[in-house]
This record gives sequence, C-alpha cells and structure tokens, in this order.
Amino acid sequence: MNFLADENVDSSIVYVLRDEGHAVLYVAEMERGIDDERVIDLANSTRSILLTEDKDFGVLVYRQKKVTGGIVLIRLAALSSDAKAEIVKTSFRAHSAKLENAFSVVSPGFMRIRNL
Repeated sequence: MNFLADENVDSSIVYVLRDEGHAVLYVAEMERGIDDERVIDLANSTRSILLTEDKDFGVLVYRQKKVTGGIVLIRLAALSSDAKAEIVKTSFRAHSAKLENAFSVVSPGFMRIRNL
C-alpha cells in the first residue's frame, strides 16, 4: 500500500511499514512545516493513505468535507517508539484491506475503521 506519513508520525512507524513492503512517503523527509491542507493534497496527489497523530485531520474530513483516500489516526501516546511501531504493524497486517477510503484510529488494543 501507499502511505504518506505526516511529520508528527514517529519515524519507527515509517521504517517498520517500509520493512513490511509498503511505500511510505514521509513529510519529515520531504516538506517539513507544511500545513494540514497541503498534507492532504499531497496524500491525494500521490494516491496515498495519510498516517497522522494529529486529530485536526478529522475536522478537515468530517466538518470541512475535505476529500481523501483514507486517513489513519495513530493514538499511541506515552508508548515507546518500538511499541508504537509494533502496534501499527500488527494492526495493518490485520486490517490493511479496509484502510482505503476510511478514517481509521489505531489505539492500544484495537483499531476502529469508519468508511468515508
């Protein structure tokens, strides 16, 4: 799958997904400091699912009706980088087929997926 990781996503998550064979563009390696609308536009133009730890993307999608091919909100605060990466890897192995055109939330112990 193609992903665009917002710059706030822990680099360990980016690396583990790349190791899993996913194509992951990382804003921190490309265009640091761009605004959220530009991040969504970049995800759309590269046909990527957006990975983020920023809840503001929910506002853009649900209130402002911003179009996207999918967003994964990572809610794993207070965990180590390795623990975050392992949870995301495990969640994506189980649910990757459902991530396109969905707003998904990864939390410790579960993944919620809501179609857009």
